[in-house]
Amino acid sequence: MTTTACPSRDEALALLHEWIENPALRKHCLCVEAAMRAHAVRVGEDPGRWGVTGLIHDFDWERHPDLERHPVAGVAVLREKGWPEDVCTAVLGHASHTGVARETLMAKTLFAVDELCGFIVACSLVLPDKSVANLEAKSVKKKLGRADFARNVSREDIVQGAAGLGVDLDAHVAFTLEALKASREGWER
Repeated sequence: MTTTACPSRDEALALLHEWIENPALRKHCLCVEAAMRAHAVRVGEDPGRWGVTGLIHDFDWERHPDLERHPVAGVAVLREKGWPEDVCTAVLGHASHTGVARETLMAKTLFAVDELCGFIVACSLVLPDKSVANLEAKSVKKKLGRADFARNVSREDIVQGAAGLGVDLDAHVAFTLEALKASREGWER
């Protein structure tokens, strides 16, 4: 497959900072970036391309926090700016309500890590030091079974995401957690 050059991480960060003021949402995007980069390395894909895709996947959320507009409005902006179509399609596909099929491994991975990253961060915030560094995969897995914990996170999406990648849920949680631990200096502040 021929791929169009992807904007740089600096360009993606500029877009993110232009559109997002909420530190928690910025942190989420940085976490998804880290997970995407790690997964790209694991499967021999371009970590830069996958990383910026994770970084900008929710950039329009503050301006369009409704399911009718997010991420469709953001992807329209990306297309106007000349972002590659595989990135745009992955961003559309991370939101099930768009109906856009996740056909590429990058799109499947973005869907698989999005909710999981949010859930892992929520799990870390109940620790005394609030750091992902001391979080264990078994604790994340245990909390997945608690409907009263992080209610806004879709467990169904987390399970479907792992299945879409063809990986065991436990292995997916453990790998993504380790990716966030390895990159925490970039987002855990």
